[in-house]
Amino acid sequence: MLASFARPEPTVFFSRFTALGLCLAGLLFALTRLSDAWALPVLAIFSCLCLLGVIDLIQTRHAVRRNYPIIGRLRWAFEKIRPEIRQYLIEGDDDQTPFSRAQRSLVYARAKDEVSDRPFGTLSDVYKNGYEFISHSTKPKPLADPDSFRVPIGGSDARDPYMASIFNISAMSFGSLSANAIRALNKGAKLGDFAHDTGEGGISPYHRENGGDLIWEIGSGYFGCRTEKGRFDPVRFADNAADPQVKMIELKLSQGAKPGHGGILPDEKVSPEIAATRGIPVGVDCISPAEHSAFSTPLEMMQFLAQLRTSSKGKPVGFKLCVGHPWEFMGMVKAMRETGIFPDFIVVDGAEGGTGAAPVEFADNLGMPMRESLLFVHNTLVGAGVRDRIKIGAAGKIVSAFDIAAVLGLGADWTNAGRGFMFALGCIQSLSCHTNRCPVGVATQDPLRQRALVVPDKAERVRRFHRNTLRALAEMTAAAGLSHPSELGPHHLVRRVSLTEIRVFSQLHIFLEDGELLSGTHDRDFYSAAWKLARADRFELAA
Repeated sequence: MLASFARPEPTVFFSRFTALGLCLAGLLFALTRLSDAWALPVLAIFSCLCLLGVIDLIQTRHAVRRNYPIIGRLRWAFEKIRPEIRQYLIEGDDDQTPFSRAQRSLVYARAKDEVSDRPFGTLSDVYKNGYEFISHSTKPKPLADPDSFRVPIGGSDARDPYMASIFNISAMSFGSLSANAIRALNKGAKLGDFAHDTGEGGISPYHRENGGDLIWEIGSGYFGCRTEKGRFDPVRFADNAADPQVKMIELKLSQGAKPGHGGILPDEKVSPEIAATRGIPVGVDCISPAEHSAFSTPLEMMQFLAQLRTSSKGKPVGFKLCVGHPWEFMGMVKAMRETGIFPDFIVVDGAEGGTGAAPVEFADNLGMPMRESLLFVHNTLVGAGVRDRIKIGAAGKIVSAFDIAAVLGLGADWTNAGRGFMFALGCIQSLSCHTNRCPVGVATQDPLRQRALVVPDKAERVRRFHRNTLRALAEMTAAAGLSHPSELGPHHLVRRVSLTEIRVFSQLHIFLEDGELLSGTHDRDFYSAAWKLARADRFELAA
């Protein structure tokens, strides 16, 4: 007890206040030499530093500054530049935070049309658990034309099907991205003949400027097709859906980075531009609810999809989700069979997906990863006997040709990439998307910051990244003895599971037979149990 009241050692005392003491000494020295020309600026500097020291001593908010006046402020300075120091000086080529330097460098090289070949051999540890590769053939096929890597989307109910590239721009809305970023992405999509997902923020004027193909995403806020009270407005929807630039309609149920989470855009951020795009009043908080108000059961959801298809005059209609409770998605599939209403496509978003901002727990610990989600959705549709009626897209940390090949082998028909195309725009992964201070003008609404993003140049980079990635995919596909990426299957993909064993994906994962879930005798543990729990008339568990 008495030790706690002991006087501090003089050396400790003086070390804590050394910086302040030196500043006071400098101030006194300058006062004695006021006749010299240099004294006034030095006096001003040491006066300011001494004032900071006094403020640090008397303030009560930060213990470090109170105990270490002046010098304690360096803690915040170092913390501020820590991400940049780590990224440029400490981080290894394969440290993923969330994308590795090797991944970013690959995108940059392909976007700039630079050589992305690597000398001397792989830098990857091919004996490390989790290492993946594609098995090659002794009889490679001739190189296919990447322009032919397309998939038709639109079933029998779609009167205006869309021939989509197997590699497209994922959902990123105006508001989270700058006007110039949207312009460049859409112009790049136009130049490269692939699709640009609007994100749930509505169709902005910048999406329309260059005429690139759009996938219009509609979230729970119904931006661009909402009433004054935030409900779905079928008249406004029909008006926007009639735009020939809109090729498909995507109903967003959830996204990987923050599934089941709504959002709010504070009133001070609701500018006239954003208000006009979203169909909301200027200067009023903009609320994105966590759930949709247009439907509350799987059956109602299918009816709503049918309404969207009819109002859009037969354009392909589908939905996007990050898989959560398995019985909820299975309930949707049961509702499809019961109503005879089938979406033209489903986009599977993984928990590793990106966002402008999300609560840490949602980003780290909520939602199913993309590959498991994709396999589950694919298997459920196959087991229900409806896989041939619905196309599947996949999104989640896709930047390379192998990333595309891996998800196609697990059941996807096409892929979407968000952050990969952001890198093509010049994103440096500064992790400041939520601060409005993006250093390269991609994720900001600051007109001076986004001026740095030159649209014609970045649009070309977007086009080249898409073209060169598909060209690399064509080379991988040919080496595997295949004529088209759609021929990739789980037996072409291999993963190391131990130091002495590798397995093909078809051995690692369960794959259901066509219509298997419809028989009364199926016994697949997880799939069978979840299918029995699923109901078409409600999302909740069956009693």
